[in-house]
Amino acid sequence: MKLLHVDSSAKGAASASRQLSAQVVREWVQAHPGTTVESLDLVADAPSHLDEHSLGIKFAPGAEGVTERQRQENALSEKLVSQFLAADVVVVGAPMYNFAIPSQLKAWIDRLAQAGRTFRYTAAGPEGLAAGKTLVVVSSRGGAYAGTPYEAAMDHQESYLRTVFGFFGITDVRIVRAEGLDMGEDSRAQGLEAAGRDIRALLDAAANEAQKLVA
Repeated sequence: MKLLHVDSSAKGAASASRQLSAQVVREWVQAHPGTTVESLDLVADAPSHLDEHSLGIKFAPGAEGVTERQRQENALSEKLVSQFLAADVVVVGAPMYNFAIPSQLKAWIDRLAQAGRTFRYTAAGPEGLAAGKTLVVVSSRGGAYAGTPYEAAMDHQESYLRTVFGFFGITDVRIVRAEGLDMGEDSRAQGLEAAGRDIRALLDAAANEAQKLVA
């Protein structure tokens, strides 16, 4: 089993999503011995945002009329989408920034969204091509957005991630959520405790899956 661990928080060692995503990876590997882990830090190694050199450009090796910049951008997109498609499990540390995800994480997802690689259009509509993966989203938020419909309407973080990876064909999406982290010490403690419960539930399910595979 291959696991891709992606982090996107700009807060470094102070990041709750980084700490929790690392815990998820450690415990997932314990539940699934033999899992290989590849890490991608989108702050230390952020892909450039889409521009006229990279947006929608696909070409065969050796194609004519392609600039060197386009070749470089195409190579980066190919590297990232190939890495993603090779993974069986993807753990994404995703803090909420201004009701959405960090721009570095969005830039990575934009590189993955390639027709013919992660999705395709058919006569029956779009079809995801990355089915069969498990996606674990480690979500951290300063506020609380899982309560009232008004609060949920401001969540363009988890809702976006579910939508875009669902578009890629991933139906096994599991959320580890720590919220209310900037609403006082008690709220932060409660948010981290809730995330701990999510991790335990996730790993219990993973252990059961591993046992079924052995059986």
